[in-house]
Formats: sequence, structure tokens, C-alpha cells
Amino acid sequence: MASRPYVLLSAAMSADGYLDDATDRRLILSDAADLDRVDGVRAGSDAILVGGRTIRRDNPRLRVRSAARREDRLRRGQPASPARVTLTAGGGLDPAARFFAGDGIDKLVYTPAGAASGVRERLGAAATVIGCGDPLSLPRMLADLAGRGIGVLMVEGGAIVLGQFLAAGLADELQLAIAPLRVADEAAPRLLSGVADPAALGNLSTLDDLGTLTDLRAPADPGRASGLPGPGRRPGELRLTEASHAGQMVVLRYRLKEGAAG
Repeated sequence: MASRPYVLLSAAMSADGYLDDATDRRLILSDAADLDRVDGVRAGSDAILVGGRTIRRDNPRLRVRSAARREDRLRRGQPASPARVTLTAGGGLDPAARFFAGDGIDKLVYTPAGAASGVRERLGAAATVIGCGDPLSLPRMLADLAGRGIGVLMVEGGAIVLGQFLAAGLADELQLAIAPLRVADEAAPRLLSGVADPAALGNLSTLDDLGTLTDLRAPADPGRASGLPGPGRRPGELRLTEASHAGQMVVLRYRLKEGAAG
């Protein structure tokens, strides 16, 4: 069994580098063709992860939209849609949100160990709540997902969560769709929102999607597994493997590339 799932980050971005605008209403950058492409990626995944803020703001369904793709998954012995995963600091989630719909799909909520009992009380039978370090640890969360049979994890956002996976060196692939639009709003989120310096992994703390401190600093014992790139490697370097079109969108597909020592 793999120590963690294959982690695929999926994002749509404006031509000037924004994932959204600064209004309270979500800006949908993808056109119909790109949304169908993303649906295909969902259908090939075992789980989809979004942060708690994304659930509260966008109320996503996180399901495979295409009936044909759902039927194909069922023929392969899989649930119609991937498991739904979120992370939250204090459990400020509404159990009536679409994420928690009683549709037979597994719902997994990761939270700091000290908050787990309160989150379980709030959500009840709507989801499985897992305490995962204190503060919440992305490597430990991924290890737990692997233990539950999750081989491919698709991370859809929000911006801070996507940035965390990239900054921590825990992404295997990034699929970035670029829309022919400009947002031109410095208050709007970018891909690495909330990550002060993704290259400085030796001294990095970031905020999770709910605003709780997640410590990504390298451990004092260099022999202890941390999920961070090893000594001498440059984190965050990506290798472009494919460029294609989906409707009016340009889709760039990157693989994580480990830099040479020095």
C-alpha cells in the first residue's frame, strides 16, 4: 500500500493570475467544455478534497455530473462519485450543506485532534470525523486516506488549501486551466494565497482554509518523516507535461519536479 494517495491539484485561473474575484459570489472561470473536462478528472479520482471555507461559501456538490461516467464507475465496482473530504479547524460546518448529502458517498472531515469530539457532536452521522494531529497535519491526513483505500486524491480548493499542498511538496500533479478573462483585483485570491514564501520550507507556517495555524516547518529530527522535500532539493518546481484546449480555456498539466541538490 502506498504511504499516501497520488495528489492531483485542479484549479482554474484568470489570464492575470486570479482564482476568483473579491466579491461574496463565486466567480466561475471555466466554460462548459472545461467543466466537462474537470468532471472527467473527478470520475477518475477516489476522493475530492475542498477546505471548510469553500463548503461554507460555495456549497459545492462535489459529485460526478455525467450520468454515463457515474454508471461507468458503478460498473467498475466504485461508488457513483468519489468520497468527499474536507479539513476544518473548529468544525464551523453546516451538516445541511450539500457536501454532507445523504447519497451513500463517504464524507470524511479532518480536524485537529483537540477539536475532533466537538466536530463529531456538531456533525453527528453526517460524516466521519478524524482527529489528525494538533495542529492538523497534511502528511498524516494523506496517510490516513491511503489507509482507507484512497489511491487518487483530487484537491479542488480553495486557494489557501491548494497553496498549502504545493508549498509542502505534497502535490504530484497540477492541472491549471487558464480563462481568457482579467480580474485585475489585488484583493482577489491567487493560487498561493496565504503562503508567505512557498520556497522557504525550512521556516514556514501557513493558515488552513478556516484560518487555523498549520505548522509546515521541517522537524527538529531530520530522520523523522515530514512530507517535505529532502535536504538540498528545491520545493515547488514543476515540469510541464501537456498543454491543451478545453473550449476557450488553455489547460496546462504539470508534474512535480524535484530540483537538483544545491
